[in-house]
Amino acid sequence: MTVFTSLLTDDHGAVRVLTLNRPDKRNALNNELTHALLAALKAADRDPAVKAIVLAGAGQSFCAGADTREFGGFVNTGGGSSGAQAALERAHLTTHLHRAFVEIGKPVVGAAQGYAMGGGAGLALACDMLVAGESLKLGYPELKHGIVAAIVMANLVRQTGRKTAFELVSLGETVDAPRALALGIANRVSPDHSLLEDAIALARRLAEHDGAAMTATKRLFYRVADLPLTQAFDVSLDTNVMMRGFRQERA
Repeated sequence: MTVFTSLLTDDHGAVRVLTLNRPDKRNALNNELTHALLAALKAADRDPAVKAIVLAGAGQSFCAGADTREFGGFVNTGGGSSGAQAALERAHLTTHLHRAFVEIGKPVVGAAQGYAMGGGAGLALACDMLVAGESLKLGYPELKHGIVAAIVMANLVRQTGRKTAFELVSLGETVDAPRALALGIANRVSPDHSLLEDAIALARRLAEHDGAAMTATKRLFYRVADLPLTQAFDVSLDTNVMMRGFRQERA
């Protein structure tokens, strides 16, 4: 098993806390950390002792986004195909990471303080629930640097609506904790000193539910979120029938 120093893992009963651990870089996402987080989410989902997950950031910030120095290395590899290939592989890796939040059956609670910018904002929104620290500064500044908030945009549009999402990606303004709560990006606001504790307490409440029912609830939620109403009813009916049969088998 590969050990990643850029990601810390700590179990609190049935809650697994994953902590981005590059505080000197404001937990910017490089290849190692991205691979580590993707692997850790999948490992937690497979572990029967884990019922819920908390995603946090070490130090003063949650995640400042992509590691720009590493991206610079992708561009400055002689301008040949190796640099383009590295950038493409990184884009696929980032996409796989964001898909994992939806695909795993266990709920993920984010605990975000300080900077959550670009890809870091995308991580915060990828969590099923988010507890925002009072110091939160969340935003999508990519356009100011001549790049596109591409992979993170799908979640943003779905969670905030078109007008708000376009404002955030086009103006690049920073959202503080109260506005994140008002926009529905955050579920709770907590003082920074109790942020992690509050996020773990919320995750523990989720962990109390029957695991199979929680997984079915999460998967149904994401399936019906973007379906037309009549199709959503059909999918919901299928889940209802499946869970009734499951309960009868266990009785």
